[in-house]
Amino acid sequence: MTYLGQQPAPVRVTPRPRSDPASAGTDLNDLDREAALIRLFDLHYTALLRLAVLLGADDAENVVAEAYCQLYRRWQRLRSAEAALAYLRSVVCNLTRMRLRHLQVIRRHTEPIDDSVASAESVALLQDDHRVLIEALRRLPDRQREALVLRHWLGLRESDIAAAMGISVGAVKSHTARGIAKLAQLMEARR
Repeated sequence: MTYLGQQPAPVRVTPRPRSDPASAGTDLNDLDREAALIRLFDLHYTALLRLAVLLGADDAENVVAEAYCQLYRRWQRLRSAEAALAYLRSVVCNLTRMRLRHLQVIRRHTEPIDDSVASAESVALLQDDHRVLIEALRRLPDRQREALVLRHWLGLRESDIAAAMGISVGAVKSHTARGIAKLAQLMEARR
């Protein structure tokens, strides 16, 4: 505990002695996986968090954390390390979709409540001038919203979107075109 005018005691970190991974029972692939996951987390966590928020997740941090956990467990099944980011995006989309379906079922069986308080991460990520757009995005069907967010927010190619959503490229084009038309209609109605 520090009092006014006192400097906090310095924190000393004692490095753990490095040992040979083979002698510690750690596989080199596990070390590679750990390093790759740390790098993916450092580079893409915020973008994946925003993706989950834009797709409508009320618990975006939990969705992204679960995506990283699933990637960790299934690392050996990836085609290559480069496929990890696409896998993470796909898992975030799927988990958000499952969460929204779960919430729809819950809402059908409970009384309506005032949901006017936004979560802290939503408030931090969204500025006032984007709220109208976000509200219009939320009113789109799930697949159209996902296609638009992946295409226009993340800037993914149609083939990458198809892989993330688990649909064909033609379906991506269809969902994107219909989503843009519906979004334009909703935005016009708000003006």
